[in-house]
Amino acid sequence: MKEHYQGKRVFVTGAAGFIGSHVVEELVHNGAIVTALVHYNSNSNIANLNYLDIEILQQVNIVFGDVTDAFQMEYLIRGQDIVLHLAALIGIPYSYIAPAAYVATNINGTLNILEACRKNNTSKLVVTSTSETYGTALYAPIDEKHPLQGQSPYSATKIGADKLAESYWLSFGLPVCIFRPFNTFGPRQSMRAVIPTIIVQALQDGTEIKLGSLSPVRDMVFVKDTAAGFLKAGLSANTNGEVVSVGTGTGATIGEIVDLVQEIVGTNKTVLEDVGRVRPEKSEVFKLICDNQKAKALLDWEPKVSLKEGLVQTIDFIQKNRAIYNAEGYVI
Repeated sequence: MKEHYQGKRVFVTGAAGFIGSHVVEELVHNGAIVTALVHYNSNSNIANLNYLDIEILQQVNIVFGDVTDAFQMEYLIRGQDIVLHLAALIGIPYSYIAPAAYVATNINGTLNILEACRKNNTSKLVVTSTSETYGTALYAPIDEKHPLQGQSPYSATKIGADKLAESYWLSFGLPVCIFRPFNTFGPRQSMRAVIPTIIVQALQDGTEIKLGSLSPVRDMVFVKDTAAGFLKAGLSANTNGEVVSVGTGTGATIGEIVDLVQEIVGTNKTVLEDVGRVRPEKSEVFKLICDNQKAKALLDWEPKVSLKEGLVQTIDFIQKNRAIYNAEGYVI
């Protein structure tokens, strides 16, 4: 893949995020000329990009801004060959109390990216979707033909963004791929997500681990595998107008993941279900397992890192960065 990205100008939104930082890192490794959009903040904080080796970071053109500004997006995308759009509000609990913010970023922000790419004749756009758009599985494993269900304001806005992307392919021929990762985990992920929450509680003092529902099933994809999928989607012409899901094809309950984490770290703590962390009943998504045959066929993509191996790497990262992880006050 390296020879295909060599010299390509690639614009990444959401570049300072968990997945975005890994995508930026892989792009630089593959010879791309990367412009990384970081959400504007008064401290010029580049968040997860701080974890990149300095030799990598020095090759990244970091710009600050906001995808909700259409004028800025049109300007920044000018001259770019490929756009990987990862910027989004993603926390499901926050979407219950601030849905308008999700519409502004996830729907209007995606519209701005689509229009900027159309006006600038961008050769390829990859729009990030989510397996949450499927809702609770009507059948499993879930392929791209599964109905979409807006079981949270977050998932509803991502469905809206996906459909806007589809419309720009059908209406204007914009070369866009809707890239739909299942649950991604790994180093740099915040306590917003369930796996870091489990790990931190397993590592800290105390005899209990408090979580939300333990029965939901998730298809956990290691972040390096997800990042590799993004890079493949950015090069692939046969994904234009297509939805492509990436996942391992296997699922584990949250309870099973807790057991595996405890096995790795050598603990045997009591696991409690905290009602304050449980999603509203009709909003909970109970089973997500990916049918990844389309990704294999169109992208020649398949996962390389097992759940256990990925957890070992994630635990190692959290142990080395304990100062930024605190289990108190987080609700999944």
